[in-house]
Amino acid sequence: MMTHKELYEQWINRLWAGEPVAADLVAEDFVGHWPDREVHGPAELQAIIDQTHRMLSDLTFEIELGPLVDGDFVIGRWVGSGKSEQGPMRFTGNDILRVADGRFAEYWTGTSTS
Repeated sequence: MMTHKELYEQWINRLWAGEPVAADLVAEDFVGHWPDREVHGPAELQAIIDQTHRMLSDLTFEIELGPLVDGDFVIGRWVGSGKSEQGPMRFTGNDILRVADGRFAEYWTGTSTS
């Protein structure tokens, strides 16, 4: 079983990089809380990530802070960049994830463009 830190590194470096690994990293009853919606389960999460990759080419993410681990919670800050139809884009985000049974069970995110 991966440590919480290793799980977060897989979250950023594989899942958000576009690999179809949501089912390996999140629980079946996963709930993701975005400011404007909730996402349920690995398939819906993978669809959101795939949609993001269709909107932005050359999409990359880099962990800027963390991950910090406190009990069942993992917290990280990242920087993302990619290209949209309007040109290069850079954005930052903060993740808070709750781990249960070796997988992410719940997710809160905050993202802003810069």
